[in-house]
Amino acid sequence: MTGAERLYSKMTVPPFAAFMEEHRVPVYRFLVALVGPDHAEDCFQETFLAALRAYRRLPRGENLRAWILTIARRKAIDQERARKRRPVSMAEVPERPAPPAPDGQPELWRAVRELPPTQRAAVVHRYVLDRSYREVAEALGCSEEAARASAHEARKRLRARFETVKEDA
Repeated sequence: MTGAERLYSKMTVPPFAAFMEEHRVPVYRFLVALVGPDHAEDCFQETFLAALRAYRRLPRGENLRAWILTIARRKAIDQERARKRRPVSMAEVPERPAPPAPDGQPELWRAVRELPPTQRAAVVHRYVLDRSYREVAEALGCSEEAARASAHEARKRLRARFETVKEDA
């Protein structure tokens, strides 16, 4: 066995820089779909910082894509929880509820971001990242049936929302 072969046989995961280069685009797209473009960059940085801290402890044969997307999903959930805890300035509170101002985001993505976290993650994994239900289940840490149910419930909510919008128009 050559020195290079010995080194390769002892490696459990690729170097972090190679890992990040391979996964950065899908992770960023995933986060934009989950939290929107305004918060995706912060979540992206938090995701890869957390991954860097845990990277050396990964067992051999770990599904790296599912692992990093799980971290990203948790960071998105943390960001949403933090947003809800922030105080709202009195100057920002309207006297009457008003429809949200157009922010350049397609209505569908705004609706997806308003879904409950598990449903939102299921939709993004399945339809944005084009993953199988088995992979969605692995990423969400649930059974394949639960992943299917989450995606189904999300589609049902989105369909109901847009049917209501059509009727109002």
